[in-house]
Amino acid sequence: MVDEETVTDALTNVIDPELGLDFVELGLIYGVEIDGGDVSVTFTLTTPACPIGPQVSEQIEEFVSGVEGVEKVSSNMVFTPPWTPERMSEDAKFALGY
Repeated sequence: MVDEETVTDALTNVIDPELGLDFVELGLIYGVEIDGGDVSVTFTLTTPACPIGPQVSEQIEEFVSGVEGVEKVSSNMVFTPPWTPERMSEDAKFALGY
């Protein structure tokens, strides 16, 4: 059975290439929905102008597909609500000097 914690652990492999931190710590993962073996991940980027959206979608699908029991993965990039540094974990804030 697929659970949110295991999927979230897989998502820690998705790294922002400019900041060097993972999308979970940066607060860029807005949601994980699981329906049996189908997983949908909603994410954002630090700015709508960021050009890495397609690569992030590919990475999300690659890493989450590796979770036992996952049959189908979809990723959904959104910009509402806009990302702010307040969404970051305390560790990420410390690493980036916030």
